[in-house]
Amino acid sequence: MFEVISKEMLSPAICRMKVYAPRLAASAMPGQFLIVIPEDHGERIPLTISDYDRDAGTVTIVTQRIGVSTGEICSLEEGDRFSDVVGPLGQPSDFVEKTAGDLAGERYIFIAGGVGTAPVYPQVKYLHSLGVPVDVIVGAKTSGLLIYKEEMKSVCDNLYICTDDGSEGFHGMVTGLLEKLVMEEGRRYTRAVAIGPMIMMKFASLTARRLGIPITVSLNTLMVDGTGMCGACRVTVGGKTRFACVEGPEFDGYEVDFDEAMRRQGMYRTQEHEAEEEYEHECKIGRTR
Repeated sequence: MFEVISKEMLSPAICRMKVYAPRLAASAMPGQFLIVIPEDHGERIPLTISDYDRDAGTVTIVTQRIGVSTGEICSLEEGDRFSDVVGPLGQPSDFVEKTAGDLAGERYIFIAGGVGTAPVYPQVKYLHSLGVPVDVIVGAKTSGLLIYKEEMKSVCDNLYICTDDGSEGFHGMVTGLLEKLVMEEGRRYTRAVAIGPMIMMKFASLTARRLGIPITVSLNTLMVDGTGMCGACRVTVGGKTRFACVEGPEFDGYEVDFDEAMRRQGMYRTQEHEAEEEYEHECKIGRTR
């Protein structure tokens, strides 16, 4: 169970895996997440579901190697197994409860930043299957960090690429491209969805508000244990304390206190740094034996 069926490196630090988890695949919906445990007694890692195949019984996860635990995930190869995979967890995207008739007249714009592009894909794919017009902005610092371009083209009406350094597509931030599409090109959107770095979602929400577009954001990067027990993902939304893992991970971007959320993201940096130093030390000892 939980065998890695396939593995692909999307960039030197980002890997995509299909994992055999038939019960999870049977009930997964866009917007939800799962928890993987790479090895016995390992850390619980919440990851947004990047795709699912009910017939094959697989779920797709995309992981960026940024620390010890994510490094352990990326080190797994085809045929290896996760110690455990739990899910689906969290609330599905709000449009899942709507029919094609309910969504008639809607036009979505998705704003995907970095590795946040992966969880955007199943949402766009789902809306596309209902015939809902969807445009997508995919942004990254440089062209080498862009992911899911071909996959996204197959399920959206228009794909717009944006890089901070201008190495591909629009030269600038995703917010600048969104403004250009609406203000200069006359694009009309009834709803926006932003998934990516917290700072990007903050300014995407500010820009969407200025343009009069309701926006949903995903706070999956806040989660630690993924069950509401640790309290690490507490965030203020609309003046009330909410838990991203059990009440989200998606919320109204207008109402999220992003400054508080970004402070909370930095709470465990000391522990993460210590764990990385310990891991590197153990690796060095292993090499010298």
